[in-house]
Amino acid sequence: MNNVYIALGSNLNKPLQQLITALQTLKHHSDLQLIAVSPFYTSQPLGPQDQPDYVNAVAQLHTALTPLALLDVLQSIEQAQGRVRLRRWGERTLDLDILLFNQDIIQSERLTIPHCEMKKREFVLIPLFDIAPSLIFPDGQLLTEIIKPFLQHNMQKIEEIDHL
Repeated sequence: MNNVYIALGSNLNKPLQQLITALQTLKHHSDLQLIAVSPFYTSQPLGPQDQPDYVNAVAQLHTALTPLALLDVLQSIEQAQGRVRLRRWGERTLDLDILLFNQDIIQSERLTIPHCEMKKREFVLIPLFDIAPSLIFPDGQLLTEIIKPFLQHNMQKIEEIDHL
């Protein structure tokens, strides 16, 4: 089985419910096993500031799917939930990104793993640390080292909810 981490984000059409619905879909997908889900966080937009705050989380999955087959599944979930992406770094109904796939390094037209910007984003690193504090990236870097500048973050943890 492949060990995969994915980022979830939304800031349109009831963002918290968008993430809960996506996680329920992942949990019940026949080719996926949902292993762990981080707490949900609210975060300010990365791009244009004239948009609502985001709700973000990270999930760990096990799957026998290939990276591209998993990407297809994630994109189909986004579409089924009415994915809206109006502009670069703009509003999103649902965004599901593969962060890590085992210790693989993939660079293709459709997919880059590890996710190219993940080490710069507190809304990815903090939830990832919540569920995988001893994680080692494919380049040998430790999450415990990369996360240090982000420990004083501006996100707000959403009170514990039953999201599955």
